[in-house]
Amino acid sequence: MPSTSSPLPSPVKRPASALSSTGLVPIRSIGAGERGLIRTHLLALNAHDRYLRFGYAANDEQIGRYVQELNFERDEIFGIYNRRLSLIAMAHLAFSDLEHAKDCAEFGVSVLESVRGRGYGGLLFKRAVMHARNKGVHLLFIHALSENAAMLAIARKAGARVERDGSESEAFLTLPDATLDTRLHEIVDEQVAQTDYRLKVQAKHFWDFLRALQSVRRDVQEGRHKSAQ
Repeated sequence: MPSTSSPLPSPVKRPASALSSTGLVPIRSIGAGERGLIRTHLLALNAHDRYLRFGYAANDEQIGRYVQELNFERDEIFGIYNRRLSLIAMAHLAFSDLEHAKDCAEFGVSVLESVRGRGYGGLLFKRAVMHARNKGVHLLFIHALSENAAMLAIARKAGARVERDGSESEAFLTLPDATLDTRLHEIVDEQVAQTDYRLKVQAKHFWDFLRALQSVRRDVQEGRHKSAQ
């Protein structure tokens, strides 16, 4: 049993050999059971980031409605988690319900300010593009405010055509057909992300247990100290 002064061991790490096509950053598909995490992530966005993400200054109630109306059977939500299992970046790939636009989809992304500058938006875009191709999407649409330089830069880098109309811009990216390589890459990416998430869950449970154990030991030691006085 470790002493109260012993440092906590490092969390379990994902094997270095288990790399996805998005590099060292696992990107996991998110299910309906994690609406709470999505809501927490979006509510953590500051006012300006909410404005850039939704195109208007979304308040807490509007974000709550957006999360509640997410269609997990039709769309795909991707997320990046930290070691505390907080959702620090997420993307929403929305597929069209229109019969004449079945091969179209829209992309939206949000990244917490504390982790900005790490390329998470671009990695989520890359992951979404691969999934869209594998689902038969040929035209990816991005609606963004013209001042959202980061999002527009990601689109342009991917080869999208960007059309500006005053304060708003629309980016259109034509996608090639899926290949065996894109399908295999997506399978590997999802397996790596799910494995990484399970390891983070195990590490968090271990840390929580160890902290609770050390807290009990401190309480016992303090009780003995008081009784000896």
